[in-house]
Amino acid sequence: MKVFVLSKNSLILYSCVFLALIGIFAVGSSFGSSVFTAASSSENIPIYSVQTEQPKIAITFDAAWGDEDTDQLISILDSNGAKGSFFMVGGFINRFPASVKKFHDAGHEILNHSDTHAHMNGLSEEEIIKEITSCEDKIVGVTGVSKKLFRAPYGEYNDQVIKTAAANGYKVIQWDVDSLDWKDLSVDEICSRVLSKTKNGSILLFHNGAANTPAALEKLLPQFKEKGFEFVTLSELIYPDNYHIDHEGKQISDGN
Repeated sequence: MKVFVLSKNSLILYSCVFLALIGIFAVGSSFGSSVFTAASSSENIPIYSVQTEQPKIAITFDAAWGDEDTDQLISILDSNGAKGSFFMVGGFINRFPASVKKFHDAGHEILNHSDTHAHMNGLSEEEIIKEITSCEDKIVGVTGVSKKLFRAPYGEYNDQVIKTAAANGYKVIQWDVDSLDWKDLSVDEICSRVLSKTKNGSILLFHNGAANTPAALEKLLPQFKEKGFEFVTLSELIYPDNYHIDHEGKQISDGN
């Protein structure tokens, strides 16, 4: 019978390898579990897009900066038969109530983007409620209308943000087509990026006050019409009830 004798160095080496394998297995098991949990918790995922066979898309804007392009955006949207959905920060509404009213009077939606553009993931439940309700009060004060749609600043959200918003009657909205216009991409870069990603039920993200957004929209909107897309508001695009949201954030109708 052969007897194998391990040297001290070999024993140390094998022990390290064994411990490393145990660590990798543990981390892998934990990672797999967390991914499964996140993917299966579709009730805590915002709406990124809508499943529909109809060529409908929603053009949305985040408004937190200046209002210098208000008249220009209204003119471009109007000339193309498009209605936009504007997520506005409470501070923007405070500074530019006349612009908010102009957008509303032109038939565009005014929606909730928090009161102070805070990082919602770092707030308590009470602070989240205050951010949402304070902004909503300002929207209603100018427009007289409340649509109960909320987009968190920076696109940040967690379970508490989603649950708190839902408990207060709000649907949380993201996007599946990001123009990245806030990075001052060129007009052609914005157009190429947006056109390549847009599909039926897409929610497009732009910003007012971004340097090249008006010029990009002037090129994009006619091209969308040529492709057969219809511009609708976010409220017209999403399903109000009887739906579920899949792991990618797509809102899917469950029928009546």
